[in-house]
Amino acid sequence: MRVPIPHKLGKDEARRRLKEKGGEAGKMFPGGADVAIDWPSEDRMTMQVSAMGQQVSTLVDIEDEAIIFQLDLPPALSFVEPMIRGVIAEKGQKLLK
Repeated sequence: MRVPIPHKLGKDEARRRLKEKGGEAGKMFPGGADVAIDWPSEDRMTMQVSAMGQQVSTLVDIEDEAIIFQLDLPPALSFVEPMIRGVIAEKGQKLLK
Protein backbone atom coordinates (compact mmCIF):
# COMPACT_ATOMS: atom_id res chain seq x y z
CA MET A 1 0.00 0.00 0.00
CA ARG A 2 1.33 3.42 -0.95
CA VAL A 3 -0.02 6.56 0.74
CA PRO A 4 1.40 9.91 -0.40
CA ILE A 5 1.01 12.90 1.94
CA PRO A 6 1.48 16.12 -0.06
CA HIS A 7 3.22 19.09 1.54
CA LYS A 8 4.79 22.41 0.59
CA LEU A 9 7.52 22.35 3.22
CA GLY A 10 10.51 21.17 1.21
CA LYS A 11 12.55 18.11 2.17
CA ASP A 12 14.56 19.71 4.97
CA GLU A 13 11.55 21.03 6.88
CA ALA A 14 9.49 17.86 6.31
CA ARG A 15 12.42 15.78 7.62
CA ARG A 16 12.84 18.05 10.65
CA ARG A 17 9.16 17.77 11.54
CA LEU A 18 9.10 13.99 11.11
CA LYS A 19 12.16 13.63 13.34
CA GLU A 20 10.61 15.95 15.92
CA LYS A 21 7.21 14.24 15.99
CA GLY A 22 8.14 10.69 14.99
CA GLY A 23 7.59 9.49 18.55
CA GLU A 24 3.90 10.28 18.12
CA ALA A 25 3.54 7.72 15.33
CA GLY A 26 2.04 5.11 17.67
CA LYS A 27 -0.94 7.42 18.14
CA MET A 28 -1.69 7.16 14.41
CA PHE A 29 -3.28 3.76 14.93
CA PRO A 30 -6.65 3.19 16.60
CA GLY A 31 -6.01 1.51 19.93
CA GLY A 32 -2.35 2.55 19.75
CA ALA A 33 0.67 0.63 18.56
CA ASP A 34 4.29 0.00 19.44
CA VAL A 35 6.48 1.76 16.89
CA ALA A 36 10.26 1.48 16.42
CA ILE A 37 11.72 4.20 14.20
CA ASP A 38 15.05 4.31 12.39
CA TRP A 39 16.60 6.66 9.83
CA PRO A 40 18.73 4.50 7.47
CA SER A 41 19.29 7.54 5.24
CA GLU A 42 18.61 11.24 5.28
CA ASP A 43 15.40 10.95 3.25
CA ARG A 44 14.08 7.59 4.47
CA MET A 45 12.54 6.71 7.78
CA THR A 46 11.62 3.12 8.62
CA MET A 47 8.95 2.14 11.09
CA GLN A 48 8.33 -1.29 12.60
CA VAL A 49 4.73 -1.19 13.78
CA SER A 50 3.24 -3.78 16.14
CA ALA A 51 -0.53 -3.59 16.46
CA MET A 52 -3.39 -6.06 16.82
CA GLY A 53 -0.90 -8.92 17.16
CA GLN A 54 0.63 -8.13 13.77
CA GLN A 55 3.94 -6.64 12.61
CA VAL A 56 4.02 -4.15 9.74
CA SER A 57 7.21 -2.75 8.21
CA THR A 58 6.78 0.73 6.82
CA LEU A 59 9.05 2.91 4.70
CA VAL A 60 8.57 6.67 4.72
CA ASP A 61 10.33 8.46 1.89
CA ILE A 62 10.71 12.23 2.04
CA GLU A 63 10.33 13.99 -1.28
CA ASP A 64 10.28 17.69 -2.16
CA GLU A 65 6.47 17.90 -2.28
CA ALA A 66 5.29 14.75 -0.45
CA ILE A 67 6.14 12.14 2.10
CA ILE A 68 5.34 8.65 0.89
CA PHE A 69 4.28 5.91 3.30
CA GLN A 70 4.82 2.43 1.83
CA LEU A 71 3.73 -0.67 3.68
CA ASP A 72 2.75 -4.25 3.00
CA LEU A 73 -0.13 -5.34 5.17
CA PRO A 74 -0.16 -8.95 6.33
CA PRO A 75 -3.15 -10.93 5.01
CA ALA A 76 -4.80 -10.82 8.45
CA LEU A 77 -5.05 -7.01 8.16
CA SER A 78 -5.92 -6.66 4.48
CA PHE A 79 -9.61 -6.19 5.28
CA VAL A 80 -8.82 -2.94 7.15
CA GLU A 81 -6.67 -1.45 4.37
CA PRO A 82 -9.14 1.39 3.59
CA MET A 83 -9.27 2.37 7.26
CA ILE A 84 -5.48 2.24 7.63
CA ARG A 85 -5.03 4.27 4.44
CA GLY A 86 -7.39 6.94 5.80
CA VAL A 87 -5.69 7.04 9.20
CA ILE A 88 -2.23 7.40 7.62
CA ALA A 89 -3.46 10.20 5.34
CA GLU A 90 -5.08 12.10 8.22
CA LYS A 91 -2.44 11.56 10.90
CA GLY A 92 0.45 11.92 8.46
CA GLN A 93 -0.67 15.51 7.83
CA LYS A 94 -0.67 16.12 11.60
CA LEU A 95 2.91 14.86 11.88
CA LEU A 96 3.93 17.59 9.42
CA LYS A 97 2.22 20.45 11.28
